[in-house]
Amino acid sequence: MKFGVIGYGYWGPNVVRNLASLEDSQVCAIAEMSPNARQRALKAYPGIHVTPDATEVILSTQVDAVAIVTPVWTHYDLAKAALESGKHVFVEKPFTSNSAQGEELINLALRKNLKIMVDHTFLFTGAVKKIWQLLDGGMLGKLYYYDSTRVNLGLFQHDVNVLWDLAPHDLSIIDYLIKARPEAIVATGQRHLNCHEDVAYMTLYFPEKVIAHINVNWLSPVKVRTTLLGGEKRMLVWNDLEADEKIRVYDKGVNITSREGVYDLLVSYRSGDMWAPQVEQVEALRQELAYFVDCVSSGRQPFNDGCAGLRVVQMLEAASESLKGKGSLVYL
Repeated sequence: MKFGVIGYGYWGPNVVRNLASLEDSQVCAIAEMSPNARQRALKAYPGIHVTPDATEVILSTQVDAVAIVTPVWTHYDLAKAALESGKHVFVEKPFTSNSAQGEELINLALRKNLKIMVDHTFLFTGAVKKIWQLLDGGMLGKLYYYDSTRVNLGLFQHDVNVLWDLAPHDLSIIDYLIKARPEAIVATGQRHLNCHEDVAYMTLYFPEKVIAHINVNWLSPVKVRTTLLGGEKRMLVWNDLEADEKIRVYDKGVNITSREGVYDLLVSYRSGDMWAPQVEQVEALRQELAYFVDCVSSGRQPFNDGCAGLRVVQMLEAASESLKGKGSLVYL
């Protein structure tokens, strides 16, 4: 499959490197507005055509699919043009700036019989794959909560707030693991250094009493990437910054029984072993792009398709509405 890549800034070089290394794909062209970034691309890939004009890549008859690795406010126009030109689309998260744009792109791809994949890279990490296996196999039991802290100093974005920048990682994971639509969302945050919130907290209420909480922050003195999942049977800690034991499963929990005729509950705490399951060591983006190529070739619908991207955008929209109301409850 022949790719054109639009955007060679922060994430674009990783996309180009992985596409160039796959047996079943080839990068034919790179579009990038920044002269410095174009120079980097030319130096790294002298055999690839580099241009400042994204339209040249989109309209090229040599290109089968377009990878859009640009700011979110550009996604809709670029993806729409690519689909109208008969190109499959791989687009960086978040999918679009609003749900109406996402719905239009999904319908356009259906009419054109083309694939859209949204870059939810974390779904292809060994850690998330293992967590899904543990949940699906009943190891944790009924899920109670998902609690994530994703903070560091920067990178400050000029076009979106910290929720739209960092929360899509967790929202895509939550959407993949929980397999249910949240009933309501609450978000709070504050802006300190520019016109966008740089510290924010988001809570999602799901059916069956499942709750998810996301803490995102551009103003943290330390980098933290820790997620807790609590289940009826066991609990799990995922520290993405750990080199070896990224996931630790704790055989800890609470057993509750009710005495007949008495309103108070009898609570007993269970504390067993901790173990660290083996996690596949892979480059997630490489696996994701290989999966995209395979889905286009086979006609399969990717699980991180436009519809998955749209669900994340809808959650972000609800969070934005709640932010404006200083933490008002927004129902989906």
